[in-house]
Amino acid sequence: MLEYYNYIKSLHLIFVITWFAGLFYIPRLFIYHIEAAQKPSPDREILEKQFKLMTKRLWFIITWPSAILATLFAIWLLILMPAWLQQPWMHVKLGFIVLLFAYHLKCHHIYKQLQNDIIRWSSNQMRMWNEGSTIILFAVIFLVVVRDAVNWIYGVIGIISLAVLLMMGIKLYKRIRNKNPEA
Repeated sequence: MLEYYNYIKSLHLIFVITWFAGLFYIPRLFIYHIEAAQKPSPDREILEKQFKLMTKRLWFIITWPSAILATLFAIWLLILMPAWLQQPWMHVKLGFIVLLFAYHLKCHHIYKQLQNDIIRWSSNQMRMWNEGSTIILFAVIFLVVVRDAVNWIYGVIGIISLAVLLMMGIKLYKRIRNKNPEA
């Protein structure tokens, strides 16, 4: 069974990448949908219909299947390498994966609201929400690559610094956009 390990790992990584692609893009579509709702008729109705279709296709053709397949291949890898479950870095990684699924499920909740014309987020709040998957991705990649050599203090400081930089970037973008609406 170990002769298939590299194929299983490759498939796991491919579906992790497509899952994150969906998680990176879906909040952008949410932002566009939220902003379209503020436009006058008939633009609003045309854009909302288009964004509903785009998010539905992205969510159910790419993002959900990728999440499921990435998880199945991950479980298969853990069956092949059960010793990983004894390692502290894997416990932390699985904690981030739980957080990733919570993020994914919240995106699904937002998706359903927008499909029903319920808007509870501003476009700026959604821009901040959009960075959640980025922070999780950074944490998991560094954790998996560095593993036991991770200095927890520097790791925590790094993730917090990344989050602060992303939020500052969002604020700067908002300021630029307010000065130049076409940006």
